[in-house]
Amino acid sequence: MDLVEIAPNAKPPVCKLMDYGKYKYEQAKREKEARKKQKVVEVKEVKLRPNIEPHDFETKARNALRFLSGGDKVKVTIMFRGREITHPDQGRMLCLKLAEFLNGQAVIEREPKVEGHNMVMILSPATHKQD
Repeated sequence: MDLVEIAPNAKPPVCKLMDYGKYKYEQAKREKEARKKQKVVEVKEVKLRPNIEPHDFETKARNALRFLSGGDKVKVTIMFRGREITHPDQGRMLCLKLAEFLNGQAVIEREPKVEGHNMVMILSPATHKQD
């Protein structure tokens, strides 16, 4: 049996007589169980071009929907090449069209913003609150 300090910040400190090895083992077991239950959110990326065909757009949108339903965030990147960068409004419309397609499933976390020759928007899964 060992004298184990349970609450070191308490005044006076709280101690208990117990088997220290068993205490450490149970504490590690609880932490491992807690780690098992948590979900690590990843950021998945969907890359588009401003003049994408409708079928290709739907395929990319379905991929984004699959990522969101898995609990991951989606980074939507519109890649501009050459003089396409002079029309950022087309990229913004494409981002908003994708957000509209995913309406109810996704929330816009970061609005579309031009960064170099790319436009980036981040979507996160929508949380549904039960009444």
